[in-house]
Amino acid sequence: MMSLVLFETHEKKLQRCLTDARGYHQRAVQFATDGERASLVFNIAAVAIEAYLIALCARHEILPFNHDYGSLVTVAEEAVTFTPELKTAILSLDTIFGICSLENYHHGTPIQIDADRTLTICDALSQMFEPPHTADTPSLRAGQV
Repeated sequence: MMSLVLFETHEKKLQRCLTDARGYHQRAVQFATDGERASLVFNIAAVAIEAYLIALCARHEILPFNHDYGSLVTVAEEAVTFTPELKTAILSLDTIFGICSLENYHHGTPIQIDADRTLTICDALSQMFEPPHTADTPSLRAGQV
């Protein structure tokens, strides 16, 4: 299985990561709606954010070498532009959730505002995969996650 993932095409990686991201995103929203604890919502949404960022890289045939948020944003910015607010929000996650950093491994305890921020980031990243809408096109976003 590892060799299949290691040597998959960019298109396969895009589809796999996007499917994973949407699934984790949807589950994080469900947990938030159900009133689950902030740390659970945060952790699930954080996995979705990582998968969305890897999918963005795969879409543009860029290979990230590390999966901390700073590295993923830096690599993704070779092909896409994040709003300053979105970039800052994503980078702020490394202060709580730095498990992919070799030099600064740590895992803090997220609070409600952190969980809310991850859901907002997920929404913004999800929209980067939606087709652009025109005045003649009904929104496809409603009901999709």
